[in-house]
Amino acid sequence: MKSLGSISISDKYSISEALEILNSTKLLILLVVDEEGKLIRTVTDGDIRRLLLKKGTLNTFIYDLPKKEPVSVVEGTSKKKVLSLMYEKGVSLIPVLNKNEIPIQIHLKKDLDKRIQLSIPHLTGEEQDYIEEALDSNWIAPLGPNVDSFEKELSQYIGGSGVVALNTGTAAIHLALRLLDVTEGDFVLCQSFTFIASANPILYQGAIPVFVDSESQTWNMSPIALNIALKQLKKENKKPKAVIVTHLYGQIAKLNEIIEICNEYDIPLIEDAAESMGSFYQGKHTGTIGKLGIFSFNGNKIITASSGGALVSNDKKLLEKARFLSSQAKDNAPYYLHSEVGYNYRMSNILAGVARAQLKVLNERVSARRNIQKIYKNGLKNIKQIEWIEDSPGNRSNCWLSVFKINSIKYEHEASDLIAFLISRNIEARYVWKPLHGQPLFKESILFSDSKEIFCDQVFQTGVCLPSSSNMLIDDQKLIIDSIKYFFGKQ
Repeated sequence: MKSLGSISISDKYSISEALEILNSTKLLILLVVDEEGKLIRTVTDGDIRRLLLKKGTLNTFIYDLPKKEPVSVVEGTSKKKVLSLMYEKGVSLIPVLNKNEIPIQIHLKKDLDKRIQLSIPHLTGEEQDYIEEALDSNWIAPLGPNVDSFEKELSQYIGGSGVVALNTGTAAIHLALRLLDVTEGDFVLCQSFTFIASANPILYQGAIPVFVDSESQTWNMSPIALNIALKQLKKENKKPKAVIVTHLYGQIAKLNEIIEICNEYDIPLIEDAAESMGSFYQGKHTGTIGKLGIFSFNGNKIITASSGGALVSNDKKLLEKARFLSSQAKDNAPYYLHSEVGYNYRMSNILAGVARAQLKVLNERVSARRNIQKIYKNGLKNIKQIEWIEDSPGNRSNCWLSVFKINSIKYEHEASDLIAFLISRNIEARYVWKPLHGQPLFKESILFSDSKEIFCDQVFQTGVCLPSSSNMLIDDQKLIIDSIKYFFGKQ
C-alpha cells in the first residue's frame, strides 16, 4: 500500500492543473473527490490524452470528462480479491475507501502481485547454527562431522538403511550404476516420464537407455510395459543390467509388481526417490525398497541443502564401495594411489549442516505439502476437466508438487494455455516433465509401452504443475485457485 499524498482534486480543476499535479507524482493517477471527500472518479494520463484528442483544451474542466465509475475497494478487502479485481478490470492500482467512501490509501499491483514460485526452499532458522559450527571448526571441505552426523540421522529417519551423502542426486544414480557394473554397451531400462538426471548417468557409463512408458494411476513406470520390454530384450538375448524407476512428484510407483518382474528376470532395481523423500510405500520409505535408492536435496526439493544427494542401500559392501568411488577412489596407501576411476562426489560439510537442520522438519514439510494439495483439490473439485494423481491404498505421497492433467476432449491441448494464463498473473506454473524418449538427446532410443497411445506423451500435453512451496501463503493459494476457476469459466 502507498499513502495518497496530495493527489486528491476537485472536478472543477482544469486539465492544465491536473497535468501539473500528475507530473509531480509517481503514481500517475488523480482522485477526484466531492466536497465531503468522497471518491467521484479517478483520472489518469490516458483519460486526459483521450479528452485532448477529442478537441478538448488545457482549460477544459475535469467535470467535462466522460463519466466513469471508479474502480475501488473498501478497507479490509483481501489481497486476493484486490488482485482479482485488478485483473478483471485491467487496472494497475485501486483506491481504498473507508466506510464513508473517502479514499484513504491506494493498492499498487506491483506491490501485491509478487511472483508465486513453484517450489522454494523453506528454511528452519537452525541452518546457520550448523554452518557456523562448521566454519568455527574449519571443516569447510567435503566430508566432516556434519556429513557423518547427517548420514546417521538420515539412516535413522528412513528406518536403518545405510546412507552415503553425496553432492547431487545425479551423482548417486551414477554411482549406483557403477556399483551394478553397468559399462559401455550395457542396457539399462529407465522410466521415460522423469527428469533428465534419471537417465544422463546411463550415458556417463556408455550404456544404452531403453525407456518404459508410465501407467495412468501413479504416472510412473508401467509394470505391464516393463514386462513387455524385458520379454522382448530376452528374445534378442539382451539382458539389462539395471532398472531405474522414478517416484514422480512424490507419487509412489507400483513397486510390488515392478520388483516381482525384476526378480523374475534377475535384474536389480534402482529407486529414483529424488522427488519422493518422505513418501511411504506400504509402511516403508521410498528409496529403501530397491537394491539401491537415491535422494536429492536440490534447491526446490521438499528439504534442501541447496544441492546434495544421498545413495541408500541395505548392502554394506555396496555402500563401502560407493564411499571409495565418491572420494576419488583413493587406494589404501600413505600417499595418493589410484587403481581405478573415482569421482569427487562427497557432500560438503557445510551443506550437510544445512541438510541436518532441514531433516528435522521433513515430516512438517510433508504435512504442509499434502495440505496444499488437499486445498487445491477441494477448491477445484467442481472443475470436471481436472484429474489428479491419487494415493493408492496403503501408500502416502509427500505431494512434493501438486500436479494434475486436463482430462477432456475440449481442453485436451490447452494445458499450455492454462500455464501461460497463470504466468500472466505472476504465478509460476510449469509443464510436467517432457518424456525422455522424445528428447533430442535420446532420439535413437527405444520406448516400450502397453498401449498404442503412449501415456506419458498424453500427460505431457495435458499436465500442469502448480506452486507447492511448504511456506506458501493461504491467500496466494486462494488466488491460484480463483485464477484456475476463472480460466475454466467457473467464476
